[in-house]
Amino acid sequence: MGWIMSVVYSIRIPRKLKEEMDKLRDVIDWRKEIIAFIEERIEMYRRQKVLQEIVEVLKQLPEAPRGTVARLVREDRDSH
Repeated sequence: MGWIMSVVYSIRIPRKLKEEMDKLRDVIDWRKEIIAFIEERIEMYRRQKVLQEIVEVLKQLPEAPRGTVARLVREDRDSH
C-alpha cells in the first residue's frame, strides 16, 4: 500500500523486548517489519469482512431443490 502522508504511532513494549530488538537492529529493519505486519493484518481483516458479508448474502438465498447440482453437472457434461 503506497502511503503518501505519515504520522507517528507510538506503543509501549516491555523493556526486555526492546533490548532484544536493539540486538537485531543491524539485521532487521523494524520499521519496515512493523508496517508490513500492520498492512498484512489490515488486508486479512478486510478479506474476512468480505467473506462474512458473502456468507450473510448466501444465507438469504433460497435453497436449490434436491438433485439440482447433479442435474446441472450432467447437463454441462452432456453439452460438451
